[in-house]
Parts: sequence; structure tokens; C-alpha cells
Amino acid sequence: MPGLITPKRVAIALVCVASLIVCCGLAYWQWERFSRAGGTFQNLGYVFQWPLFGLFPAFMVWRIRKLDARRKAEAAGSPTDGRPEEPVAEPVERVVTVGPVRRAREDQDDELAAYNRMLAELHARDQR
Repeated sequence: MPGLITPKRVAIALVCVASLIVCCGLAYWQWERFSRAGGTFQNLGYVFQWPLFGLFPAFMVWRIRKLDARRKAEAAGSPTDGRPEEPVAEPVERVVTVGPVRRAREDQDDELAAYNRMLAELHARDQR
């Protein structure tokens, strides 16, 4: 890494810190509204949400850096987690044969038998 501190990294860090400060200020404002007589539980919900909104830019920077490192490692051909890659097995093609369609028994419903014949024909057609 040529330079650890670059203007781009400083700007990103400043944006992350500024968003956290602004969102914590908004959380404090919502806390003040909640603690007044007219405050609602919606204000209390915002007290917990605003700091999360402030942390979101920092999370995105971390996530983008992680994905970029993974992409670079895959381009270099090395696994990202240090474990050796396991070989992937080739899919096995299965051949399914369908026997002749049986006739409905006497105690079996004719409508159910017709439905089962239709399903067997569809299955046989899909296997071809």
C-alpha cells in the first residue's frame, strides 16, 4: 500500500464522522422531544434509529473494502479465508424411466386415476 493516508481516505473518514455526529445530534433532539409532555414512543424509536443511520456510511466503507479485497483475492487465484478450496463434484445425470400406466382399480376413484395418468404422462414428457 503506497500511502496509508490519502486525501480520498481522509475525506471518507470525515464524511463518516460527520454523519455520526449529525445523527447523534438528531437522536438527542428526539430524546428531548420524547422527554417532554407531548413526546410519543415514535420519538423514542427515532432515538435508537438515528445513531444507526449515522453508522451506516462507516459500515458501507467497511463492506466495500471487504468485497474489494475478496474480488482482488479471487483475481489472484487464492482463496479468501485461507482454507484450501474443495473440488466441486460434477453433477450426475440420472435417467428415470416410467413404466406403463396402470389401470385404475375398482375401488379407486376414476377422477383420481385420470389425474394420476396425466401426472405420469407429464413426468414422462419432461424426462425426454
